Amino acid sequence: MAGAIIENMSTKKLVILGFFILIFQVLSIMVGALIAPSPTSAIRYLTTKCINRHRTRGWLMPWGSNRCQQIHSFDEPLAKILDANDIVFAVHVPLPNKEMSPWFQYMLAVLQFDIAFKMINQIEDDVVITIDAGLAHRDDLKSNWTTKFHSVEQRPLRCTFAVPKTYENEGRFYHCDPIPFMELGSVAHKYFLINLRLPVNDTMNVGIGDIKDIHIVGIHQNGGFTKVWISMKTVFSPWIIVATVWYWHRICLMIRPPVLLEKVVFALGISMTVLNVPVEWLSLGFEWTWMLLFEDVQQGIFYSTLFCFWIIFCGEHLMDQSQRNRLSAYWWQVGLVVFGSSILLIFDLSERGVHLTNPFYSVWASEIGTNVAITFIIVAGVSVSLYFFSLCGMVRCVFRNIGGKIQQLPAMPEARRLRYKGIIFRFKFLMLVTLACAAMTVIFFILNQVSDGYWHWGDYTLQVHSAFLTGIYGMWNLYVFTIIFLYAPSHKYNRQKSNMVEKPESQETQLTGGEQGPTETYRITGKVAEE
Repeated sequence: MAGAIIENMSTKKLVILGFFILIFQVLSIMVGALIAPSPTSAIRYLTTKCINRHRTRGWLMPWGSNRCQQIHSFDEPLAKILDANDIVFAVHVPLPNKEMSPWFQYMLAVLQFDIAFKMINQIEDDVVITIDAGLAHRDDLKSNWTTKFHSVEQRPLRCTFAVPKTYENEGRFYHCDPIPFMELGSVAHKYFLINLRLPVNDTMNVGIGDIKDIHIVGIHQNGGFTKVWISMKTVFSPWIIVATVWYWHRICLMIRPPVLLEKVVFALGISMTVLNVPVEWLSLGFEWTWMLLFEDVQQGIFYSTLFCFWIIFCGEHLMDQSQRNRLSAYWWQVGLVVFGSSILLIFDLSERGVHLTNPFYSVWASEIGTNVAITFIIVAGVSVSLYFFSLCGMVRCVFRNIGGKIQQLPAMPEARRLRYKGIIFRFKFLMLVTLACAAMTVIFFILNQVSDGYWHWGDYTLQVHSAFLTGIYGMWNLYVFTIIFLYAPSHKYNRQKSNMVEKPESQETQLTGGEQGPTETYRITGKVAEE
C-alpha cells in the first residue's frame, strides 16, 4: 500500500516544514510592505486648449519649442470668436523633465470634466459625449510624433448638481463621474501625446453643458513594484517547476497507474507554473500590448484549476470505491467552474481583447454593452456562489464521514489506532489550512479596499496594497508547494509494501476495503453500505 509523505513524515519534521513555510509567508508579506512601493501611481494632467483653425490632423504640443497656439480660458476674447471644433485638448505624458518606462507595464487614463452650470446650457439627462481621440509616441524630444491610435468614441456623461438650478447658482460646477478613457497594455516609449476634440454639430455633443476644463488622470504601475513582482516570480517559478517535475517522477515510479487525485495535484502544479512564468522580463524589451490580457488568462487558469482541485480533493475522500477516480462524477461542479471561467474570459476578451487594436474602446460606453457586461458578471458570480455552496457541503460531509471512520478505530491494535488517528488529524489540519488560505485571501482583499494604502509603524511606512499582492501571491505558491510535497509518494513505500505483504487480512484491510490510493485517508474515507 503506497503512502504519501504527509502520512509517513514524523511530526517533528512536519512542524519544521510548517515553520519554514510560515517564515516564507511572512517574508512575502514584508517584501511588499517594506521594500516595494505602492503598486500604482496616479498623475493628474490639466489639458491645454490648443487652437486648430484649419482643423488639420497634425499633432499639437501643449508645451516646448513647438507648442501650439493656446487659450487659457473660454472667457478670453479670442475664445469668443472660435468655433468649438477649433479647439483641441492636448496632454503630454509624462510631465516635463520626466520619462515613461517599460517598467510601468501599462497605462490607464480617466477623463474628468469641469462643467459649469448655466440656465441656458444645462446638461441633459442621459446625454452621451462624443470624443475624437488620438495617441502618438516618440522616444526623444526632437523627433516627430508617430501616430499610434486614433478613434472616435462615445461615453455616457453622468453629472449631478448639488444645489437648486437657479440663476443665483450659475457658475457653480457639476459633480461628474470619472469617464474611462484609455487602457494601454504596454509602455514601450518614453513620451506620449494625447489630442482629443469634442466635435460639435446639430446632433453631436449637444446638451453637454458649459465645459471649462478637461483633466486626464494617468495611472501606471510603479517601476519599483514591477521589479519586486518580477523578482518574486523569478524566485518562485523554478521552485514550483522542480517540485512539480519531482512529484510526477515519484508518481511514475509506482507500480500502479496514477489516480484522479494525483493527476489533479499535478495539474495544480502545472497551473501554478503557468502563473509564475516571468514573461514580464521579455515585455521590457518588446512592445507587447497583450500583456494585461495574458496575465488575466494566467490567473484564470490557476484559479480554475485550484477550484477543480478543491472539489475533487473533497469528493475523492467522500465517495465510495465504485465512484472514485472518475472525472465524470464531478461533472456539474467542474462544469460550473468551466462555465464561470468561460464567461469571465469572454468578458475579458470583449474589453481587453479589443484594446489590442483600440485602447480607447470601452464595453461600458453604451447601454447595451453595460447591460451585457453586468449580465456576464452576475452569471459568473452565481456560478461561483453555487460552486462554493457545493464545496462547503462536501467539506462538511468529508468531516462527518471521517468522524464515522474514527468510531471503527477502537477495535484496532493500539499502535495502529494511534497511527490512523494521526493520519486523520493531519488530513483535517490540511483541510483547515485550505479554508484559512481562502479566508485570508478574502480578508486581505477587504483590508486592501478599506485601507489608505499604507500604515505607519514607528519610522517605517508599510505599503498595505503591495503587501496584499505579494502576500497573497506568496501564500498560494507556498500552498501549492505544500500540497505537491506532502501528497507525493513517500520513499518508505517499498519497505511498507514488503511488510504489508507478509501480514494476513486484518481490521485494517476491512477498514480500507483493499483499495489502492495515494494516502491512507483516501482509502479509509470511502462510504460503507451502512451509511
